[in-house]
Amino acid sequence: MRHMLCAATLAALTLPAIAHSQSAEDVLAARQGYMKLIGLNTGVLSGMARGNIDYDEDRAAAAAANLEALVRYDAPGLFVPETSSDDLANSGALPAIWDNPEDFGAKFAALGDAVAGSTDAVRGGQGNVGAALQQIGGACKDCHDDYRKPE
Repeated sequence: MRHMLCAATLAALTLPAIAHSQSAEDVLAARQGYMKLIGLNTGVLSGMARGNIDYDEDRAAAAAANLEALVRYDAPGLFVPETSSDDLANSGALPAIWDNPEDFGAKFAALGDAVAGSTDAVRGGQGNVGAALQQIGGACKDCHDDYRKPE
């Protein structure tokens, strides 16, 4: 776990320089990969909360710990100019992100707040997973409502 956190920290420190030296398509691919990681981990929690996946405390805590690590990553650095849905056909990022960077950053910070402590919060039973997931899902929705292109 310590090695993963060190790698995530190193990646976060170097991301802004890397993002600006890569093509828009490469940055978009990295951003979409990041979002898929969030989706995979919230999917585990969602499945448990809904009863579609048997509750497993260790698996729930691992998914929550992954989310806690992911929100520490400099994901807003993956939203570089010329990667919006107006610029790239397969981008779901609305141009409003670049029009309102402070609000976008605040919404991402709110996700961090929602995820904080979730590793412990999901322990103790299926109901705890649902309660933690409501906060996380609410933060995701708040950002997606304003900054994600409707599917």
